[in-house]
Amino acid sequence: MSIRVLIKDYPHRAIALTTTTHALILRHSSSSTDQNGSYNTSQTSLSSNGSGATRAMVEFSTVEEVDLSEYKTLSMGTVRGTLGLITVNGDVFLVVVSGASKVATVRPGETVQRIHSVAFYCLNSSNYDHLLNDEVNPYPTDTIDEEGFEMGFGRGKGESPLEHPCMALKKLLSSGTFYYSSDFDLTRRLQDRSTDVVTVSIDSLDAGFLWNSYMIQPLVDFRSRLSPREKEALDNSGILTSAIRGFALTITVPSASSPIKVARSGLPSTMTLISRLSCRRAGTRFNARGMDDDGNVANFVETETIFWAPLGVCFSYVQIRGSVPLFWEQATGLLPGQQKITIARSPEATQPAFDKHFENLELSYGAVHVVNLLSNEKQGEVDLSARYRHHIQHNPLNNSDEKEHDLLRLTEFDFHAETRGPGGYEMASLISQWIQNSADSFAYYLSEEEEEDGREHGKTGPYRRATTILQQEGIFRTNCLDCLDRTNLVQTIISKMALELFLRHRRASASPDFWVRHSSMWADNGDALSRIYAGTGALKSSFTRHGKMSLAGALADARKSVTRTYINNFADKGRQNTIDLLLGRLMGQLPVHLYDPINDYVVTELSKRSAEFTEQEVIQILVGTFNLNGKTHGLNEDLSPWLCPDVDPSQQCPEIVAVGFQEIVDLSPQQIMSTDPAPRQAWEAAVKKTLDANAKRHGKEEYVLLRGGQLVGASLSIFVRAGILKSIKNVEGSLKKTGMSGMAGNKGAVAIRMEFANTSICFVTAHLAAGFANYEERNRDYKTISHGLRFQRNRSIDDHDTVIWLGDFNYRIGLSNDKVQKLCQMGDLETLYENDQLNLQMVAGLAFPYYSEARITFLPTYKYDIGTDTYDTSEKARIPAWCDRVLRKGDSLRQINYNCAPLRFSDHRPVYATFQCLISKVDEKKKEKLSKEIYRKRRAVVGDTRAGGELEDTDDEDLIGYDSIEPGLPPASSDKRKWWLDNGLPARSRVQPPSNDHFPNPNRPSNPFKPSPEPDWVEVKRVAPAPPPSRGTARSQTLDFNSSSSLSTPSSNHSQPQTRKLVAPPFHPSDLDGANAYKSPLRRSMTSSSSHSVPPQPLPIRSSTPSSTTSSTQGQIARKPAPGAPPIPTKKPSLLTKTSTKSLSSNTRSPIPPPQQYRDEPDPPKPTPPPPRRSTVTPSSSSFSSVPSSAVGSQYNAMPPRKLVAPPPPRSSASQILMDEMSGPPLPPRRTGMGMSAASRRKGGSGNLLDDARDEELDALKGWEVLRPA
Repeated sequence: MSIRVLIKDYPHRAIALTTTTHALILRHSSSSTDQNGSYNTSQTSLSSNGSGATRAMVEFSTVEEVDLSEYKTLSMGTVRGTLGLITVNGDVFLVVVSGASKVATVRPGETVQRIHSVAFYCLNSSNYDHLLNDEVNPYPTDTIDEEGFEMGFGRGKGESPLEHPCMALKKLLSSGTFYYSSDFDLTRRLQDRSTDVVTVSIDSLDAGFLWNSYMIQPLVDFRSRLSPREKEALDNSGILTSAIRGFALTITVPSASSPIKVARSGLPSTMTLISRLSCRRAGTRFNARGMDDDGNVANFVETETIFWAPLGVCFSYVQIRGSVPLFWEQATGLLPGQQKITIARSPEATQPAFDKHFENLELSYGAVHVVNLLSNEKQGEVDLSARYRHHIQHNPLNNSDEKEHDLLRLTEFDFHAETRGPGGYEMASLISQWIQNSADSFAYYLSEEEEEDGREHGKTGPYRRATTILQQEGIFRTNCLDCLDRTNLVQTIISKMALELFLRHRRASASPDFWVRHSSMWADNGDALSRIYAGTGALKSSFTRHGKMSLAGALADARKSVTRTYINNFADKGRQNTIDLLLGRLMGQLPVHLYDPINDYVVTELSKRSAEFTEQEVIQILVGTFNLNGKTHGLNEDLSPWLCPDVDPSQQCPEIVAVGFQEIVDLSPQQIMSTDPAPRQAWEAAVKKTLDANAKRHGKEEYVLLRGGQLVGASLSIFVRAGILKSIKNVEGSLKKTGMSGMAGNKGAVAIRMEFANTSICFVTAHLAAGFANYEERNRDYKTISHGLRFQRNRSIDDHDTVIWLGDFNYRIGLSNDKVQKLCQMGDLETLYENDQLNLQMVAGLAFPYYSEARITFLPTYKYDIGTDTYDTSEKARIPAWCDRVLRKGDSLRQINYNCAPLRFSDHRPVYATFQCLISKVDEKKKEKLSKEIYRKRRAVVGDTRAGGELEDTDDEDLIGYDSIEPGLPPASSDKRKWWLDNGLPARSRVQPPSNDHFPNPNRPSNPFKPSPEPDWVEVKRVAPAPPPSRGTARSQTLDFNSSSSLSTPSSNHSQPQTRKLVAPPFHPSDLDGANAYKSPLRRSMTSSSSHSVPPQPLPIRSSTPSSTTSSTQGQIARKPAPGAPPIPTKKPSLLTKTSTKSLSSNTRSPIPPPQQYRDEPDPPKPTPPPPRRSTVTPSSSSFSSVPSSAVGSQYNAMPPRKLVAPPPPRSSASQILMDEMSGPPLPPRRTGMGMSAASRRKGGSGNLLDDARDEELDALKGWEVLRPA
């Protein structure tokens, strides 16, 4: 699909990659550069998109939704896709493939392109738009002008006024060593990728061979946040490109030379060679040697030989090469003697990384056979070989009791010594006799196309589907010192051995012309890999190509050696830096973080509101496993005790039935080399007949065979009720063989996965290694299957919502035969299970981690005398064991039954299990409607902040560009925004209570993040007004800040006072005037307090001495704050902390604080007010006692302050004395001011206005009696 590059410079610079249907728009974000430009800044997540990342906006949408009228064409031709984004010298560049050609066709429809040229487009600057427009030719002589000088800028345009910072990267990527494919996953071998994949998913590629993984990762992360429909559209567009480095070539083999003849076809066959160079420890010859601590080795290459013949026969064979896996170095030097080898670590420090390297190889490829070609004469190579041998001997893969079962083998072959004689390099073929046994046991990958009925797979008619016949079970790991010349020649021999084995199994032979084409292809491969690592073509390539060494070939090798020495000493350092820049490994190199402001918000909101468009349903599942012991006479027996057990009526006709067979055929060598589907099809028919008869009895629809799969003797078949077919999609099958060599290769697993509505389900039937003591081998088989079995898009078994394993796992009971037999007769299943190997291995975490098994209530299922209920009476006397098991994993799965069935035609008993599975159903139309609604609302709030939008940069980008540490948490704060503020609110805000009757709860901890049972607010109910006071008493006037009259005039209306019941002092006419004396300063204080960021907590009501109300306010002196001084903080006095628990509430469930007792003193004469002036006074605790919550933080008009005078001495009336005697303990000494002594006030001191009360005051308050309101 052709892709155009468009650019828009105003109002923002944006670059668009457009196809006929979609557009990917990128725009640099000017507000998102790093503070210091340091890569080592702290991150909020493990990914590299934190504060040290350069951020850019991205948008992917249809061309109809984007206005492209203001864009202009940046590149005259079309491009092939983008390799990603990279930051160089602070500028962000988009890298696109501008030139490529097809070099290989693996199978029909699977092409490989070689990259010839790339282009770099800067997102944030136009300075480089007219540089590097011309292709960098990989042949340097083409840039020499007629006078012999290098042409600098373009084609004869003179020197460039500005050097492009990506020139070295462009030359590296245009060197002809990078390849990509838009048709299939080029990073994986044929055996590990499905044949049914239509599009390549960029996030499923093998990062170890993906050389643009650093550059493409921002776009992969962006893709992960798209909806499934948008992901599919992005994959189909071909915009995202994955590149490997190495070699790829297809040679056409005419039908006359092809070893496999197809009658009446005439179509040619093809032979393809693909080499994938790892980027884990990439570098040049002397800069990348040995191994790192993660087990990655230098110059690690996976080479795959593929042969395809018409009618769908496909052969594949993989081998690997890599540096000696030790910590060693080699210095550069102009003379060979100066290039000394140094081993950097001790054996003890090397062994862990060495073991990790081979553990990864065993998980990926199976058994490993090391072919070491180092010399036995050169001292450096001798030392490496000795240490290599030592570590292999101490490797855990080499500890089996039987030598032929070792997973790691070593063959040492001194290449130079063996080829020094008159036979020359031809003597290298002698190595075949040392590795022939491993070559035969490793086998190869083979698939053949079979015609199937498409109606069973959702297709309209018959179609051809590739079926796996054989899998490669091990790998050869070849090395010399550089892993170039000697290694390539020996790998050519091993590839030829595998092809000969394949042809021998098919009783065919190849012509000499076929082998000449094979050798020529391998010679080209050696030259390409040698140029990448050492800078020149491979030595000995003349012999590899022609089968003999000529004088011209020897002279060419001498010239290459001299050129290598020059390049290694003078050019490799710069090449290494360019490679590190491409892979993102340079110190201080900044990654790029992409974000789509509106779309990211929509995805987050949809996940929160998933319940609005998701429904759930419970379905029934039955699984059964049966080891048939190769017997077929059970086809005519009644299978209903196994497949239609006596269970709850709701589970009589399950929606899904999964049936696994083991040893469905006799395991002869002929059967192992090819899979015969006839027995599986016969058993599938018998199973379907039994299920349909049961469904008919219950009035249900019949069953349909959804899919079946077979690997030698193991098979898996999935049956579903016809009515649910419309809810099932994406059905896939996969195989994985296990075992180490020879007949052990008959074991393995077959898996089938599907999606029922929006829940993914995976069934796996497995036949693991046999043998009483081979539990470690069985554990290894499980790991091999779990790690190596893959579906489309690299989906593994554990990537499913629900997983069910069933099969003959072969785990035994670790007791003697007599004891097990006796316990079986006693029915003591608990003791048997305590010694069950699978139970012990699962408890130890060595097999099936996170899986569960239901309680076993049946006797061991193996081994019986056929046709009886008697355990094995043969000479071998097998110990009874629960070999046949069913395990499960998944939160949506509930197991109901687990039992065996009394079918006696095999030496095993069949086992069945029933489940209830919770299925999620997503209403896509409702989800799409909700998505558009959220999108529209969000866009209305933040504007068009997309990459192609017209708005200027705003702080809104900071609200979305940060990743949360955990889902549900807000993004981290930046210098422009705080996580607790939203929608542009200022840093200071006012907290409003839910209603006027609510107060902040003082019992709430000061830390808002600390869990606490205390509510944030307490409710104080307002009650009806109290009756007028009795004659001879006066009630202290209570301020109501909801009433304007109480604040505007001194003569407040007394018809609506606060309903706090107070102990009344003797009446005096001046009480009303005196009570109003503190209104003015209180109003002024509230005016100033409203400017603070957080309103004060309501202060607890405390009793005061006579005349404390008036004297305390009189003692306040209104002062004008100093110019520029900050407002007085409304911090909570420690007095409130000390008394809040008892003075406000004795029970957290009763948040209404009890009214406190007050005593009022006669007020002084009304003071003469001074001239009006503004003042800021913080109210005392007694002043706040009558302030309702609604007044907190409100604005009031300040009144002129009154001149305050000292109060007269208190009168001693009879009523006053009586009240004093009845009131309880003596009152505490009154406070003469707001935490300031009288002396301090007289001196004009500015003490703390919120000073704490003395402890004796607090103790004196405890004896006061509380009067409840009437």
